[in-house]
Amino acid sequence: MTLGLGTGRAAEAFIRRLGKAVGEGLAVRGVATSERSEKLAREVGIPTLALADTNGLDVAFDGADEVTPDRSLTKGLGGAQLRERVVASEARKFVILVTPEKMVEKLGSRCPIPVEVVPFAVPTAARRLEALGAKPVRREVGGAFYATDNGNAILDAHVAPLADPRSFAALVRAIPGVVDIGLFFDMASLVLVGRPGGVEAL
Repeated sequence: MTLGLGTGRAAEAFIRRLGKAVGEGLAVRGVATSERSEKLAREVGIPTLALADTNGLDVAFDGADEVTPDRSLTKGLGGAQLRERVVASEARKFVILVTPEKMVEKLGSRCPIPVEVVPFAVPTAARRLEALGAKPVRREVGGAFYATDNGNAILDAHVAPLADPRSFAALVRAIPGVVDIGLFFDMASLVLVGRPGGVEAL
């Protein structure tokens, strides 16, 4: 099987467990959604390949920062939402791995909405996000502006819980220079919630 390998803590835990299974004889290969995840996959013995070298993926596994009852998602605190969206769109099934605190009634309840923007357009995008009622903050890591694997900036848009996230996503996508927004709709095939007593499937 060819698997999509996500980015973030849950995805990295999955990659480590998958690497153990590969060491025990499981025959799979992976397409990673970030340089960090690809490096980890190789370290634990999972063969990796480029998306261009596949004819679609069997299953993509990833985490999420928020999940609503209809399986809408906020993603991107790991900085890889664009590649995660592309990989998920190539997969026959998209499985989300989360812990209970990620479950929310409305997106925007527990974390900002990441917006990937080409660097030249950051001032424009920030002003337009403010006009939509958001409070955008350019992401920094270690005192320097964060850059995605695509070389873009992230504006973390702090919002009130979104009553109409689809409309908000459409308005943000229309801003010149915006590459992607970390709101995912109608993509997750299955959400697995790890609880102390076992795993709940949604």
